[in-house]
Amino acid sequence: MTTLAFDEDGVDVVYEGTEFRLSKDLIEGATGKSYFDVTDHEVLKIVEKNPDLSGQARRIGDIIR
Repeated sequence: MTTLAFDEDGVDVVYEGTEFRLSKDLIEGATGKSYFDVTDHEVLKIVEKNPDLSGQARRIGDIIR
């Protein structure tokens, strides 16, 4: 299971027991979008090869505000 914790500067990730951080700049570069317009599903796709995308995608801007 992958855990994502969003804040204004990036995302703290726990993936298969390994903790790391994805910076806002890295996410913007990977998606070609403004950080606050990227969805949680898009971040999961960066982290996992074939993520289980259940539920409605949510914009980071909506999650942290």
